[in-house]
Amino acid sequence: MALKLHVKQPAKVFFLSSLFCRGAFSEVVMAREKATGKMVAIKCIPKKALKGKETSIENEIAVLRKIKHENIVALEDIYESSNHLYLIMQLVSGGELFDRIVEKGFYTEMDASRLIRQVLDAVNYLHSMGIVHRDLKPENLLYFSPHDDSKIMISDFGLSKMEGTGDVMATACGTPGYVAPEVLAQKPYSKAVDCWSIGVIAYILLCGYPPFYDENDSKLFEQILKADYEFDAPYWDDISDSAKDFIGCLMEKDPEKRFTCDQALEHPWIAGDTALCKNIHESVSRQMRKNFAKSKWRQAFNATAVIRHMRRLQLGTSFGSSISILLAAHLPTKLEVRILCCCCFSITYD
Repeated sequence: MALKLHVKQPAKVFFLSSLFCRGAFSEVVMAREKATGKMVAIKCIPKKALKGKETSIENEIAVLRKIKHENIVALEDIYESSNHLYLIMQLVSGGELFDRIVEKGFYTEMDASRLIRQVLDAVNYLHSMGIVHRDLKPENLLYFSPHDDSKIMISDFGLSKMEGTGDVMATACGTPGYVAPEVLAQKPYSKAVDCWSIGVIAYILLCGYPPFYDENDSKLFEQILKADYEFDAPYWDDISDSAKDFIGCLMEKDPEKRFTCDQALEHPWIAGDTALCKNIHESVSRQMRKNFAKSKWRQAFNATAVIRHMRRLQLGTSFGSSISILLAAHLPTKLEVRILCCCCFSITYD
């Protein structure tokens, strides 16, 4: 690999502690740096699992090395032995976004606004660096610590790409319920896809259920392609018009008209005082418990299914060789970057 690595065992630098989790191709351990006492998470990846995927992991590491933001989980170092690659990651221990919301006793629009502001700040930074995340979803939003005032952290850069790298930005990828219409339509796309995903996340944060859902994938894709969503009563009766307007600006079907992160950060629901303080925890948490046990919202695209359903929808006449569909469920690269684990949540290997 064309990476600058420390060629030695992490055990010479860190006290290795408890095992976080073990996946099919890797495991994550908590560790303490001997020199400083700093706690980190170490992803241990057997090199045999990376065989033939060197370019993919190099891309992921290149993205992680390039970014430094308070709301993005950091790759701190890389070690290598004869048989393993070790990714030294910032340790986050606050758990996943939805889990924390459900556990709360009090939750308001203002809380949701503050969460989305942090996500917008981080994604705006990524976009300024020419990086598109391409897989923003609640499962990739983690709390830094268990404290009530903990900041939110963006994780998982397995599908991230830097703009200007050929046909990458025409590749269909992501998680079905959060993906922008232009991605499903197999049109070239840009950083605007991240803004759409943030709109979907904001929608869910305010009602507890997704804007698009159907057990039938064809119908789900059709809803997304038409941007066919509603603010259903009674779930949205207590939500401000400003919040609905904000979501509409991000979940705009036309990517040219869709708000950028900069514009979204200036919206009154984020920058002003229009977010309401009424407690909406009971209704939101009830819907989150009900709706997010559905496993397909935690799955990445399956290429065969996408092609089949796109044909049914008669989108275009050809799925030419220039269009590459990522089978994230089968790429070790998805495993490589699910390193942003913490003591309070279990890693899922999609």
